[in-house]
Amino acid sequence: MSHTIGSIAQLEALYGEPHDTSTLKEVPFVTPEYRAMIEASPFLALATGGPEGLDCSPRGDRPGELVRVADERTLLMPDRRGNNRVDSLRNIIRDPRVALMFLIPGHGNALRVNGRARLSVEPSLLDSFMVEGKAPRSVIVIAVESVYFQCARAVIRARLWDAEAWVTRGSLPTPGRILASLSAGKVGGEPYDFGWAARAKETMW
Repeated sequence: MSHTIGSIAQLEALYGEPHDTSTLKEVPFVTPEYRAMIEASPFLALATGGPEGLDCSPRGDRPGELVRVADERTLLMPDRRGNNRVDSLRNIIRDPRVALMFLIPGHGNALRVNGRARLSVEPSLLDSFMVEGKAPRSVIVIAVESVYFQCARAVIRARLWDAEAWVTRGSLPTPGRILASLSAGKVGGEPYDFGWAARAKETMW
């Protein structure tokens, strides 16, 4: 006997029907309440897909500028400086479907947005997101298709905002150590870690 769920019917038989609160919260536009959550969030995960596979990218910025609500059906997200892999942007060009999950420090509920995205390099739009004289190279324009909040169970179980549950500084491998291990010492190491703070300061925006 197989212990693998292989059909939607099997899945629904196991989990049953969702409660009204799980379905009523989903709407195809940004409500005032959902807008308040978006504007309070400094961090989100951006999920995209393309021919090479899936990607989930962390995005962080100042609350209100991480994602700007242009109107109830349009979100604007500046593409701040990163590692230049542009995995998410490659995917968006070839498959516009995106999913966003916003987190708000100290707040249990997450906010989820699904939609379709495009990349804009319109000069005035780029300039509107300028920080310290530096504009993003592109802005992700998202046409909203669904918005809903995620209940706090996952955050509570993870003790995400509980400082007593945080890992101690220095208990995990550093980026420099990881790079040195993967490159047989050719790159990374202590010099990489030592210089990271200064590099980040110069390239934050």
